[in-house]
Amino acid sequence: MNLSIWIALPFILLLIGISIIPLVNYKWWEKKYPIISISLAIVVALYYFIVLKDSESIIHSIEEYISFIVLLFSLYVISGGVYLRISGKATPFKNVLLLLFGSIIANLFGTTGAAMLLIRPYMNSNKYHLKPYHIVFFIFLICNIGGSLTPIGDPPLFIGYLKGIPFFWITERLFLFWVLGLFYLLTLFYFIDRYYFLKLKKDLQEEIEQKGEDFKFIGIYNILFLFGIVLCVFITKPLFLREALMLILTFASYKLTSKEIHIRNKFSFGPIKEVAILFFGIFITMVPALAYLTLNSKSLNINTPSHYFWFSGILTSFLDNAPTYLNFLTLSMATFDLSIDNLNDILNYIVKYKDFIISISVASVFFGAMTYIGNGPNFMVKSIAENKKVDMPGFLQYIYKYSLPILLPFFFILWLLFFR
Repeated sequence: MNLSIWIALPFILLLIGISIIPLVNYKWWEKKYPIISISLAIVVALYYFIVLKDSESIIHSIEEYISFIVLLFSLYVISGGVYLRISGKATPFKNVLLLLFGSIIANLFGTTGAAMLLIRPYMNSNKYHLKPYHIVFFIFLICNIGGSLTPIGDPPLFIGYLKGIPFFWITERLFLFWVLGLFYLLTLFYFIDRYYFLKLKKDLQEEIEQKGEDFKFIGIYNILFLFGIVLCVFITKPLFLREALMLILTFASYKLTSKEIHIRNKFSFGPIKEVAILFFGIFITMVPALAYLTLNSKSLNINTPSHYFWFSGILTSFLDNAPTYLNFLTLSMATFDLSIDNLNDILNYIVKYKDFIISISVASVFFGAMTYIGNGPNFMVKSIAENKKVDMPGFLQYIYKYSLPILLPFFFILWLLFFR
């Protein structure tokens, strides 16, 4: 394929649009981002169809996008039909317990399902001093690192499972990383939250600490629909049967859910609409960027677990983590003359070259927290928080205020300990 690096320009422009334009003119971006995202995707699609005569790459990316967005849409809508009220006001310790709980169930309902289930009660219980760092740590933990124990937890791991990696193989190999990640982030969060908690007026502190917890759970039947979505994930053939069943379950859940629950949750389709439009542009415009990387992999000298950790991580931060994982897994296997589409090769690979797949898996899941677009739920949580009038950091602010100073040193330590 004769692929010029310049065709990656639409992807770069879309990233610039997401990261910079809202800082300059937020209202203009809110009105124009659908046109920008879709137009840039069309430019890339036309180039592939007309110039490269390669319709298969774009069609395959659209198929992946449909699977991606239907899963997110289903989890978003069904979770919006569950009303969980924590009437007691949250102390730093209670916040840690909730974040830990969310990080555990992220492995059962996926990071999207857990995030959509808990973000609203989490914000409500912290409304007396809700700050941006509350949402950022929620994204770090529940939207990303928490879901690293099972293939259901995060899309990259599910792709590996579909290719033949045993279900609990990843649980055993990533458990230590999961524990270290949770311990580091929850400890840091506790001290940050305690610092701001102690700055509250003393009478408010006493009121919060003395107030008992009262849980109210409405729409519990939607948990069954969530389990139904999880079961649908295991359907691989025929094409789009899985997505069709997910949409049927979602429609049934939405119709059965009372308006009272949606009103209490302040449910709207706004956040998922924004994610759907922006990620459509990302999925299409990233096709040439990933293709160029694959074609030039040898010149980049990517040949050690250390290389794969950083390259997978950096690209995961700015691309969707699932195709990034798949490309680097394919690339790493090819260096040993193994095929990702051959089950025997997969089983041979996880025995002889497990350090490669562990580095790719950790990076693809953990680095998804580095930006809002590193993983689908990140943007959804951001949108929900903004709808609740939380002063969320912009794209670049999120990176230089939170992910770089908090996550990158931890990732560097993981690299020193396990991959260097």
